[in-house]
Amino acid sequence: MASLFQFPVTYQDDPLGAGFACATLQLPDDHEGEVIAKLIRKKANLPTKKAVLYLHGFIDYFFQAEMALQFNQHDYNFYALDLRKYGRALLAHQKPYNVHDLREYDAEINQALDIIWREGHQSLILAGHSTGGLICTSYAARNSKHPLLKGLWLNSPFFDFNISSKTAKFALSQLIKLGASFPNLPIPSGLSPVYVPSLHKELQGEWEFNLKLKPQHYPWVRLSFLRAVYLVQQQLQRGIRLNIPTLVMHSHQSIKARRWSDAVKRSDIILNVRDIDRCTRHIAGDVQIVSIQQAMHDVILSKKPVRELAYQTLFTWLNAKGL
Repeated sequence: MASLFQFPVTYQDDPLGAGFACATLQLPDDHEGEVIAKLIRKKANLPTKKAVLYLHGFIDYFFQAEMALQFNQHDYNFYALDLRKYGRALLAHQKPYNVHDLREYDAEINQALDIIWREGHQSLILAGHSTGGLICTSYAARNSKHPLLKGLWLNSPFFDFNISSKTAKFALSQLIKLGASFPNLPIPSGLSPVYVPSLHKELQGEWEFNLKLKPQHYPWVRLSFLRAVYLVQQQLQRGIRLNIPTLVMHSHQSIKARRWSDAVKRSDIILNVRDIDRCTRHIAGDVQIVSIQQAMHDVILSKKPVRELAYQTLFTWLNAKGL
């Protein structure tokens, strides 16, 4: 199907304010009909040909304004996507997060990269958190010759499901098979009920975001999501190559947390960091893994001293790589 992309893109003021702008990306229809994504932009104070494109995680959307400002201060124009059926891009007729293949996101990534190139950039860092990190990794591996892609930053990428027993992994493989025939079948999400409260400033956290766009509770996931993620994880674990410098960042520890404790604010309570390490070692290329002490699952939403260390680590690495 032909692309619906038109340039120049029309930006409007974004609710994040303070120089943030948002554009609607029209995408080819999928199995539910009309599809859009949202491209959010925050330009640096001085002209630059460097940019970053950020992809959020599951049950998420872009609200991390501080991250955009950090990149702006280091002379990058910042862009982020609200992927189809997430956040700003969820339409009334759509089931949230409902894709059957993670490669469906290629359409909005391709369009965003085209826009960023046409807006005068020559170098781009692709960045992703959690599921967004998995999507970025897959995209970078399949598009190794893209002239704009120069580096990859992964913030606690979702490289494996956080399940420990062989029985659970056997059960997961059976669910994946079932998902091919029944993609809309809901199953318990297993997501920690204290994660979003640990972030939101009106609960236990320090960040302001829309709880309708990033809900406090999401007890069910569809098999379509489970299957789409699993298939890409399996490709990664069989071994891939990345031709651009890659930085993988995660907490120093993971814990299981169904109830609140102080440890929630200094641990990954979503993924197992040992899984991230293990799976990252299946990636050939210039790949560096960094453990950030007392970080949360979304490292850049950790307590201030922790995220300051994460940013220092990130920008030192970018400078060392000439990016």
